[in-house]
Amino acid sequence: MANELIFFTNPMSRGRIVRWMLEETGCAYRAEILGFGSDMKAPGYRAINPMGKVPAILHEGVVVTEAAAICAYLADAFPNARLAPPPGDPRRGTYYRWMFFAAGPVEAAISNKSLGFEVPDERQRMVGYGSIGDVLSALEYAVSQSEYIAGDQFSAADVYVGSQIGWGMMFGTLEKRPAFEAYWNRIGNRPAAIRARGIDDALLPPKA
Repeated sequence: MANELIFFTNPMSRGRIVRWMLEETGCAYRAEILGFGSDMKAPGYRAINPMGKVPAILHEGVVVTEAAAICAYLADAFPNARLAPPPGDPRRGTYYRWMFFAAGPVEAAISNKSLGFEVPDERQRMVGYGSIGDVLSALEYAVSQSEYIAGDQFSAADVYVGSQIGWGMMFGTLEKRPAFEAYWNRIGNRPAAIRARGIDDALLPPKA
């Protein structure tokens, strides 16, 4: 079907973020589960995403990659789900600000920390996030100003930012500040989040 939404993912990837977002929209979709390595690097999938990575979606002939971009796209593609402030609403700027802050500075800072790389003080101005301390303080500010990222309504920004915080605390790459724990407690047990985790957990390989 030309208007079918196809979701390319792996249950051990950032595709879990998109799965949660899809469940929040309530839209119909078909998941294609790809293995790391040959599946993702095969020519057929490279035609979808030349990076050979998941997640990606194909919707009405449009390919979208990168988890934050997919979340933003789905919020606009399915407006009845009310997962983004409407155009013209001043909250939309806050929504974009923190979603892409998480996709840029937060992702980069946490990845570098996990790899054991620390930016020297004199070179912090050369990287977009500056220092991990500054990033975490800004992230704490973002989740402390209101119930949700963009005010009193849950949005796609909460799916993306919340996923970064939830995973970070679970795997020890993000310190468990009270503000992060309180925020995750507000959003992490939403019905769509629970459904999404259940679907992906069922797809995980059995433990040895």
